[in-house]
Amino acid sequence: MKPSKSTFPLNAWYAAAYDVEVGRSLMARTLCKQKLVLFRKLDGSVAALEDACWHRLMPLSLGHLQGDEVTCGYHGLVYNAQGRCTHMPSQDTLNPSACVRSFPVLEKHRFVWVWPGDPAKADPALVPDMHWNDDAAWAGDGKMIRVKCDYRLVVDNLMDLTHETFVHGSSIGQQAVAEAPFVATHGERTATVTRWMENIDAPPFWAGQIEHSLGYKGKVDRWQIIKFEAPCTVNIDVGVAEPGTGAIPPGGNQGDSRLSQRGRGVNGYVLNTISPETDNTCLYFWAFARNYCLSEQRLTHQLREGVANIFREDEHVLEAQQKAMEDHPDHTFYNLNIDAGSMWARRLIDGLVAKEARPSVIPIQAAA
Repeated sequence: MKPSKSTFPLNAWYAAAYDVEVGRSLMARTLCKQKLVLFRKLDGSVAALEDACWHRLMPLSLGHLQGDEVTCGYHGLVYNAQGRCTHMPSQDTLNPSACVRSFPVLEKHRFVWVWPGDPAKADPALVPDMHWNDDAAWAGDGKMIRVKCDYRLVVDNLMDLTHETFVHGSSIGQQAVAEAPFVATHGERTATVTRWMENIDAPPFWAGQIEHSLGYKGKVDRWQIIKFEAPCTVNIDVGVAEPGTGAIPPGGNQGDSRLSQRGRGVNGYVLNTISPETDNTCLYFWAFARNYCLSEQRLTHQLREGVANIFREDEHVLEAQQKAMEDHPDHTFYNLNIDAGSMWARRLIDGLVAKEARPSVIPIQAAA
C-alpha cells in the first residue's frame, strides 16, 4: 500500500500540553502520529519520551515514575529522562541498544512544546510568540479541545471569521463581520487578515465587555486582526472601542494596528495553536487574554467558560465537515474571496511539508 502523503511538517514546535497538565505522573499524548509520554522531572523541567518500551512495546505511560526514571509496567525495564535503559530485571548486563527516543521539549507562554522532527533543528527561537498568555499586562485562561478533524480545518476556521455571523450569532457574530471588507497579506512564515468595522452595533459578547469595563453603551468601532504563523498558530487581535477614538487607525483597512489607541475600548487576544494528532484528529489549545479588569478573577473564569461555549460550536461544525469530506473524498472545493487568508496559510504549510519531503543530497566522495 502506498504511504499517505504527510499533511504536517515535523520540524516545528507543537504544543503538547498546558504547563499545568504535566506533573509528577506519566501522561500520554499523541503528536504528529507519534505516541509520547510526558512527565515533570525533580528539577521541574519536562521530559518527553517515545511511549513504547524497547522490549515489547508496552506503553511506558502505563508504568510508573520514580525519581527521574520511568519503569515499564510490564517487565520492569527502567529508562532515564534521556530514554536510555538503566535497568533490566534478572540480569546485570544491559543491552546497549536498549533505549527509546527522547524529544526536544521546552516550556514557554504556559505551553509545553515538543519538537517531533530532527533534534538538531530544534531552535528555541522558532517557538510561536504567544506572550499575551503569561504577560502581566494581560489576564486570561484557556483550555485544550481534542477535535476529530484535520488540524488544517481549524486553521481555515480561524483565518476566516465570516463564519461568526452564522455559527456564533448569539455571542460574537453579526452581519457586519460578513459584510466588512478585509485585507489579506503574507510573509515567509505568516499570513494576516485585517478587518475593521466602524460605527456599528456591538455583538452581545463585546457589548457586555465594554459596558462592564468602561460603563459604555452605544455604537462601537470593532477590529479583527488575524495572524497565522506556520505551521499551526493563529493569534487574533480583537476588540471594540467608542467610535472615532483612535482604535481604528487612519485609513481603515490600510492602517497599521500598532498605531491604534485603544484606551477607550476593550482589547482581547484569542490565542490558538493546533497540534496534529493523527491525519483526522488534532489537539486544539486556545486561550483568551484581555487587557482590562485584570484583577477580576471571576471575569477570567466567566470569559474562559463563555469562550469555551463558542468553541464548542466550532467543534461541531469542524467535525461535521471532516465527516462530510470523508464521505465525499473526490469532491472539488472552490474558494471565495473570504478564503484568501486560509489559502495563504495552506500554501505556507504545504511549503514546509514539501521542503521536508525533498530528498537529501549526499555529496559523492572522490576515489582516493
